[in-house]
Amino acid sequence: MKQQNLLPLSVQETIEQRRAARSFENKSIPPETLNQILSLGLQSPSGFNLQPWRFIVVKEQENKEKLKACAFNQKQVSEAAVVIICCGDRGVSKPEYIESVIQLGKDNGAVNDVYAEHIRTSVPKLFENQPCFESIEAWTNRQTMLAVAYIMMVAQSLGVDSCPMEGFSATQVKEAFNIPAEVDVCCLLTLGYAAEPFKKYGGRFGIEQVCYGESYGEQFEV
Repeated sequence: MKQQNLLPLSVQETIEQRRAARSFENKSIPPETLNQILSLGLQSPSGFNLQPWRFIVVKEQENKEKLKACAFNQKQVSEAAVVIICCGDRGVSKPEYIESVIQLGKDNGAVNDVYAEHIRTSVPKLFENQPCFESIEAWTNRQTMLAVAYIMMVAQSLGVDSCPMEGFSATQVKEAFNIPAEVDVCCLLTLGYAAEPFKKYGGRFGIEQVCYGESYGEQFEV
């Protein structure tokens, strides 16, 4: 049987041991562990500190079954101790939300009046001109997936397995869980304790195949 970690793993151990769990044991996640996973996961980086991610934490079995029906009846949705509906909120482009981010920064001593004005002028331009993305949803999805990755790494370091899932009907999930129109479902993330047999490691391409030096297609050397 898989050993549960009594102490958090190192960063290297966390990365090397993380695998997508396809089946889960009937075991709950201690509240303090779940709180730590979410709290540290929310430390993810975010453009202009807008933090557009929104997470619906589903623990009740009845709601997991409802979510499973929206996810092509994949069994890990109902088996997992917790399923997080990971969303991106396009409403972060609104002036009132931008002001809340500025106030948060001021409260933490990270934003002065000059930087506040920079945020007020730069964020609307970012979403109006979209210089590096084709839609606001693409941008919010990027930001949300950074946070999802943080959550998975923190969970793994604490001995909690996970599986990011794209197999679901976004329309059905939004309707079933009262998600506003301007909030998009990015992925589902199951959390729990993986059951055997474990999925075998499929390998990763090496640096020489996916990393280029200075220009696309150019050989990279460390």
